[in-house]
Amino acid sequence: MAEIKLGLGNPPLPIYLYVKKLEINGQIYGWYNFDVALDKQTPIPQRALTGYISEIQLTDKDFKGKDNLKLDIFILADELYVVRSGIETNFTKSFLLAASVVEDFSKPLTIVVNPGEENVIFCGLYDATTKTKIRRDWDANADWAGLIQQIQSRLSNSPKYDLDEDERDRSVVQQPSPTPTKPAAVHPQDLRVKQVRTLTNYPVDLIKEWLQFQNVSFPSQLSVSVVDRLVRDICLAWASDKLDSNHAEASYQQQVLGAIASGTPEIQAIQAWMNYVLGQKMLNTNDSKIPSATAMRA
Repeated sequence: MAEIKLGLGNPPLPIYLYVKKLEINGQIYGWYNFDVALDKQTPIPQRALTGYISEIQLTDKDFKGKDNLKLDIFILADELYVVRSGIETNFTKSFLLAASVVEDFSKPLTIVVNPGEENVIFCGLYDATTKTKIRRDWDANADWAGLIQQIQSRLSNSPKYDLDEDERDRSVVQQPSPTPTKPAAVHPQDLRVKQVRTLTNYPVDLIKEWLQFQNVSFPSQLSVSVVDRLVRDICLAWASDKLDSNHAEASYQQQVLGAIASGTPEIQAIQAWMNYVLGQKMLNTNDSKIPSATAMRA
């Protein structure tokens, strides 16, 4: 871990590395950094990144009107890095296979991008201390959703980063008050709905419209059971384009309400359920690409 540098510097935002094979002036690169302000891709010449893997997340991105599921790998090194790759790419699959063998994520690991033929990129994973490669045989039919949940379980005690929330916080400049005042306490039900809304990216205008229909201004003015239904409806709305409605509702009942009844914090139970839904969507997408026996005979 690098020593903390005091004084002026850049905001502590993550450095995103996007996995893609690029060939520039005869030189082949495996990933790049994207400068939003300049709309420019900057290839990274170094093929290896060493640090502590703290978290992996499934991220659903919209690309040209279509869902584009990504795997984000959070790596704490001299900076916070996020390696992002498509969920169906060879890089992601080779990473998941190798990472599933790792028992102790408290040790530093090295991720290597290995460009292959055409546009293929593979992932190499190494023990940074011993320099040995972590190996697992290739399995095209592996339970990818199961591997993601297994790795997330082993990373459950590692630091987690709410990046979207952090960026919003940094964008607000607080003006000094001549008379310091104690901020008003936020009601638990209001905070509860805000957390779920933020987690699912649910439109705030729809929340306001729903509250107006209930003749109230805040969730705290409603009974807990009514807020329970609101939270459920927000979650099921998020899952509506990812999973069959019956499956989504049944899994929410089992995995969210069941987990809460067992003592799991609600927001944590919802996060785990969302990962499950995204994993099921990935499995369904892969299954739809397998040709049927009839089609193969044709």
